[in-house]
Amino acid sequence: MTGGILTPWRSAIATGVVALALGAGTAVGVAVPGPAAPTPSLAWIAKPLSPVVARAAPKASGKVVWRIPVLGRFARDSTKLLVTRVTVRKGVRWAEVLLPKRPNGSRGWVLQDRMELTSTPIRVRIDVGDRRLSVFRNDRRIMKVPVAVGQTGTPTPTGRWFAIAETLPGVPGAFLGTYILPITGFSETLNEFAGGDGRVAIHGTTLPALIGTRASHGCVRMYNSDVTRLAHLALPGTPLAITP
Repeated sequence: MTGGILTPWRSAIATGVVALALGAGTAVGVAVPGPAAPTPSLAWIAKPLSPVVARAAPKASGKVVWRIPVLGRFARDSTKLLVTRVTVRKGVRWAEVLLPKRPNGSRGWVLQDRMELTSTPIRVRIDVGDRRLSVFRNDRRIMKVPVAVGQTGTPTPTGRWFAIAETLPGVPGAFLGTYILPITGFSETLNEFAGGDGRVAIHGTTLPALIGTRASHGCVRMYNSDVTRLAHLALPGTPLAITP
């Protein structure tokens, strides 16, 4: 399935074959100082210092909703999660993070002292209707480029709490282009494909003529030069809004 839904990566990237659906500067994380909170223009990114559980509520007795690994699923780099809010309960600081699991928008609470927190002024927005991707730094747009999105029957999922999950180098000359950025969102119409779980990605392409159209099974395709720039701007954990 080329151009749409993610499948397991490690052996696929090594051989240059990945099964998916057919159809300005480098960002640097800054350590979060003091007991502040994330804002719409300055997002927090959380990296687990050790395996940790995410709970349904900010308390030790909260139901476990996900076990957060230290390493990411695809690139095997450190897991990075977007912090959506923070709170203090009985003197203990908790951070709510967006989880890369179904249903889209799933969140969980983790002990803040089990996470290394950094901040980023970068955020990404994809307008499916206009088929445009924009990057903002400190609320100022620094990039706006055309993209290809999902076909009508397999649309790119929309939502305001997706995030860039990882950054994978592509295979030169392969369909997915120079970079692949899995996101925390999943297809709303495909539960699985070719062994994958329906995870959506932003990636390059060898079919540039389809940029600006509805061409994929859910993934967002970019010109290779544009996705290379995006990969250097948006760290894993960077907030991503996908609007209709």
